[in-house]
Amino acid sequence: MSSSVIEIKKSALTNNYRFLKSLMGNDVIVCAVVKGNAYGHGVGQVLPALQSVGVTHFAVFSSTEAQHCHPFIRQGVSLMVMGFIEPAHMRWIIEHEIEFYVYTPSVLSSAIAMAKILNKKACIHLDLETGMNRTGLTEDELGTCIPVIKENRDWIVIKGITTHFAGAESIANYVRVMNQFDRFKEKVEMLSHDDIHGELLHVASSAAAVIYPQTRLNMVRVGVMLYGYWPTREIWIQYARAMKNHSNPLQRSIVWKSEVMLVKDLEEGEFVGYGLGYQAPQNMRIMIVPVGYVDGYSRSLSNNGHVLVNGQRADVIGSINMNMVICNISDHASVEQGDEVILIGAQGDNEITFSSFAEMNNAMNYEILARLPDHVLRMSIP
Repeated sequence: MSSSVIEIKKSALTNNYRFLKSLMGNDVIVCAVVKGNAYGHGVGQVLPALQSVGVTHFAVFSSTEAQHCHPFIRQGVSLMVMGFIEPAHMRWIIEHEIEFYVYTPSVLSSAIAMAKILNKKACIHLDLETGMNRTGLTEDELGTCIPVIKENRDWIVIKGITTHFAGAESIANYVRVMNQFDRFKEKVEMLSHDDIHGELLHVASSAAAVIYPQTRLNMVRVGVMLYGYWPTREIWIQYARAMKNHSNPLQRSIVWKSEVMLVKDLEEGEFVGYGLGYQAPQNMRIMIVPVGYVDGYSRSLSNNGHVLVNGQRADVIGSINMNMVICNISDHASVEQGDEVILIGAQGDNEITFSSFAEMNNAMNYEILARLPDHVLRMSIP
């Protein structure tokens, strides 16, 4: 049994999707990005919940992630790989009609070769380099690919044409993002002259989809907002000002909890845990929680973090161990072995938000979510 559990609120996930869908409109597909084990929430919990309210397109980073997601994908629902495909997985990808990005001529050649072997079309999205300088077909590479595409139309289906913006989360990147958008439109127009068209045109992730409506085209790729988090505070402020509504429409979908493993007394002057990181300034009562950095509770929270027990805050003292956290409960009326401990979430009138947890870790929401390891049990709750 897991020493902690991550509860995923289905109602929050579905609320967030409905909000995003209403914002995007009926003509725009909301593709749910579920890379990184659905941003740490668990694909086994997230995919069924989102499909139950009409999500028809999902995206992951790699072919390995696609294989993990595939058992949860219903018939008629699309799964798209936005990045790395292991060469040994190309057969599986095409056999299962998984869509994938073509970002180099070699990926295109490999796809066509396997499609011919299987006598089955490869479902591709042309990933265009527009200025992020990460993945994407450069102008020269696109020139190489165009005749190959035209000669092999029987072996490929161009499901989409795409690019990725370099930092739509900040207005400081506005000029760069808009330049990218202009380059994308120019390249799409150029491809059309060779009768190369994508069924879907998609460039916007969460941030761009919210603040740059012109970039929505006919599909957006939304990740972090589905799970209840704004990409940045700046995006939330811009949305709230534009809508003249300061109530947050997003709901957090994650609660991380454990329990009290042990309660014990500590005398003044004694040290706690490894080394000399914390010395009791007076007689104290402490509790041990069976969660540590192996579970994603970072060592950066040593003498810095806090948890909730019986509705009250308990400060972390000493260093975070691999499997245990020690907390000060001297001011708590009654704490017993087996009592529920909240690491992230609400208890009584208090709450540890994911944002505050990330700030304590000096990290972004994205990073902390993705760090939550797969071995921690996930459970769906209404």
